[in-house]
Amino acid sequence: MSTITADAIRLPADDDRIDPRRLIAFLAMSFGMFMSLLDIQVVSASLTEIQAGLAASRDEISWVQTAYLIAEVVAIPLSGFLSRVLGTRIMFAASAAGFTVASLMCGFTSSMNEMIFWRAIQGFIGGGMIPTVFASIYTIFPRSKQAIFLPVIGLVATLAPTIGPTVGGYLTDALSWHWLFFINIGPGIAVTALTFWLIDFDRPDYALFKHFDWWGLGFMAAFLGSLEYVLEEGERYDWFDDQTISLLAVVAAVSAAAFFARVLTARSPIVDLTAYTNRNFALGSMFSFVLGIGLYGLTYLFPVYLEEIRGYNALMVGETMFVSGIAMFLSAPFVGRLVTKIDPRFMMMGGFFIFAAGSWQMTFVTKDWDFAQLLWPQIFRGVGMMMAIVPITNLALGTLEPERLKNASGLFNLARNLGGAVGLAALNTVLNHRIDLHLARLHEAVTWGRQPAQEALTNLTARFQSFGSDAQTMALQQLMGLTRQQGIVMAFADVFLMFTVVFVAFGALAMVMRRPAAIPGGAAGH
Repeated sequence: MSTITADAIRLPADDDRIDPRRLIAFLAMSFGMFMSLLDIQVVSASLTEIQAGLAASRDEISWVQTAYLIAEVVAIPLSGFLSRVLGTRIMFAASAAGFTVASLMCGFTSSMNEMIFWRAIQGFIGGGMIPTVFASIYTIFPRSKQAIFLPVIGLVATLAPTIGPTVGGYLTDALSWHWLFFINIGPGIAVTALTFWLIDFDRPDYALFKHFDWWGLGFMAAFLGSLEYVLEEGERYDWFDDQTISLLAVVAAVSAAAFFARVLTARSPIVDLTAYTNRNFALGSMFSFVLGIGLYGLTYLFPVYLEEIRGYNALMVGETMFVSGIAMFLSAPFVGRLVTKIDPRFMMMGGFFIFAAGSWQMTFVTKDWDFAQLLWPQIFRGVGMMMAIVPITNLALGTLEPERLKNASGLFNLARNLGGAVGLAALNTVLNHRIDLHLARLHEAVTWGRQPAQEALTNLTARFQSFGSDAQTMALQQLMGLTRQQGIVMAFADVFLMFTVVFVAFGALAMVMRRPAAIPGGAAGH
């Protein structure tokens, strides 16, 4: 197996000086990562407008997100190998340029097939930028300064998906859905130019191409692509009752076996799994997986509640959810200071518990909850995410050897994305089952023999008396609608309770990780 020497990576100097050239390069890379992560959710609040613009069916429009996610989840682990072969400079600049071109083409598409194709290209190319930033922070900066920049990538990783619906809602409302993609053009060109010009902290190793594992790539693509499709679309098509879902589940299982066999025997595997022999990295990936469940799960759940129960439009949803983004942004500097002063395991535990506290508050949700009632749960969610992701990243990647960082960063980020996919699949399944259960119980309670139900029906009938003979029918429909709404709200409360239990349980496990060598104090204060 080929390895990269410390000289090839050009480790940062031992002194505390930050090279301005590398600082600007890192900030440009972080913005490229922000664009890539933002585009996962930026379309979520505008799917109806895109569907109308492309004359797509309800089933087709979901592929605007699914195509991006499937392609991205394949690209993330591959990026580690490509950045070793091409070097960070060519790898990142090419990814930024390709992402920009794909964004332009998405904005110009006039058919659903074109949109699916270019979204897949956009997701695949954009996915290559994400792990590269995580790995670069340990290469660019001296250890004493890393605590300053860990919150930056933590903020980008959590903030971008969170504010995606907000940005999408504003752009679609003010301009059109085309600008969901055109907005990337200017920043994309700037990121491409800056990274190509400024990145100089490693060298390519083209010799690795001689042993490129094409079979491994094929097996990995089939495994992760099929798995992502099954998780994304399974609930919609009743899981294994659907022939396509069943077939792709078999493909995922068979290709997974072939992929792991190939990785363990190939001369130069497409992904190096030996990083998992590091205890902190293995456990950190597990915590990253759980963090993905919370990050993507609540980014999905809050809009569903606001749209279905409160009747909010895309813009109103975005404005309400922006609270979490503000909480993340404002808490980032404090997290940067804390990471140098206290045990990161305690920080991670606190982050998980704070997130759980916000979820626990949501277990008391009613159909009348508005911005005021959602304020503190969203603040807790944002602060908890920031307090968790920074120490998790440091605990997982901070103890690895430099030559293993690029590959390990891809696996670490893959865990978060797969956590999001698994979490959404589980969330939808549990939510639908609990809705059915609560509706069944409520329908048993709302019967002709029940006095409260009869009184409610009588009051509603009196309210609709002006409509004549249809008053009782309308009242009955209204009562059934209120019953269904209450069943959905009760199901939401159950799902938030599930989030609470999961995050409390995993927060308590934080101490099983080993504490890395302390980052020199005061670094975050400069």
